[in-house]
Amino acid sequence: MGIIFVKLTIKNITDTTKQVEREFLVDSGAHYTVLPLEIVKKLDIKPTYVQQFSLADGRMIKRSLGSAFIQFEDKELAVPVILGRKDDTALLGITTLESFGLMLDPFKRRIYQSKLMMG
Repeated sequence: MGIIFVKLTIKNITDTTKQVEREFLVDSGAHYTVLPLEIVKKLDIKPTYVQQFSLADGRMIKRSLGSAFIQFEDKELAVPVILGRKDDTALLGITTLESFGLMLDPFKRRIYQSKLMMG
């Protein structure tokens, strides 16, 4: 798969004056978007609950989930996010991508508008 980075603006859902702009790796294997620890701290994003996740190598990890506003180009949505720990990478997960009505073309290394279906 090709490596694709996109620029996102992340905002605290309860205080949108707290925001960070950063490059995120698009990861079609990641369900949720991962916010690195420094973004979580800077925006003061609070955890909602803890979830267990399986990594590609089979290891199991636990991470807290919360919510954030994510802005991509001219669109902004509230989405669930993984609150990263030290050394966790900034990842744009497939759930967030699909919430924006977007798809990944790994061969051409681009994001494009997908055809959305109701139901």
